[in-house]
Amino acid sequence: MTSVGFDSDVTWSYLESTDYVWIAILLAVAVGPFIAAVRNETSIALAMVLSLLLVMFVQFALSTFDSELFSFEAIHLFSVIPVIFTDSSTAGDPSQFHRIFTAAWLHADWIHVLGNVLVIALAGVPLEQRLGARRWIAVYALGFIGGNLAWIASHPDSGVPAIGASGAAFGILGAYMACWPEDKIEFPLVFLIRAWPVWLIAFVRLGLEVFQMYSVQSGTAGETNIAHMAHVGGFFLAYALARPIARGAPSPLDESGQPATGASRAEAIRSQTTSRMGGLENDPWTGAGKPLQGQAARILSRLREEGDELETRRAWLEELAEHTICPVCEGEVLPIMDRGVCELRCGISVRHMRWP
Repeated sequence: MTSVGFDSDVTWSYLESTDYVWIAILLAVAVGPFIAAVRNETSIALAMVLSLLLVMFVQFALSTFDSELFSFEAIHLFSVIPVIFTDSSTAGDPSQFHRIFTAAWLHADWIHVLGNVLVIALAGVPLEQRLGARRWIAVYALGFIGGNLAWIASHPDSGVPAIGASGAAFGILGAYMACWPEDKIEFPLVFLIRAWPVWLIAFVRLGLEVFQMYSVQSGTAGETNIAHMAHVGGFFLAYALARPIARGAPSPLDESGQPATGASRAEAIRSQTTSRMGGLENDPWTGAGKPLQGQAARILSRLREEGDELETRRAWLEELAEHTICPVCEGEVLPIMDRGVCELRCGISVRHMRWP
């Protein structure tokens, strides 16, 4: 996280119609990669990398246009400004709460954002493979929330905005160290890019932060615009809560310190996905007093006999969808994939039917 200059008190009331267009663009490029990742079942960590880079590109575009075209800078509206959260006149204002989250998508320059996405990509992707996507998002959020709260607590009277995903990046390292410290990941450390154990990466990166904080406080270093306290706050909040979050993850806690790749992890993910499959004993047609007949009944019987595996269950459910209708509205039944598990839903309303 970096603190940046702040020239004016720009609030929502100052915005014009063109400003809202730019805000919509920022929101679209920030959220778009995650929508694509969910639809295509690809890495959320890589979606985060793309999201941060796209937002930085829009920031760059905003900075290059003539300022007369718009009346705001993204940093003014979306950064963390400690005094806003501590001053009695603005503390508790719900219109400012978004800053705790949005500040993690803004960066001061390309070097700033590239430094963060390097950690998110190299350490975040294998951690996501260990945790699973939802737990990874929780850890990431803990990182930037912990970083922002630590910065506010340590600089309560500051009116200088702070931005960046550094707290989240340090949170990734903290969570990884708490759960799988012996994992080895490719990472640039001590001028070498090689497979280092996570505990060593975290120890060196956190140690440098503490040393730099001490240097600034003791006067042996000059002024800095790096929010070191935010980095430390993100690391320790994620470290403290990572193990409870990781319970039930695809990889067991403290598993062997091999890189988080390979067949064992894939099997763990498959096992977790299989555990989410619903039971087949009760079906919605019988429950509605309209039991299946003929070919549909035979398919349902085969589904119950052979539907213990993900692939066979999906095949029989897709076959069943072609021979049935919704027992509530008699509409079309659709086979839908939800996080790797196939289920049947009413094409008109999921409240009519969602099975198994």
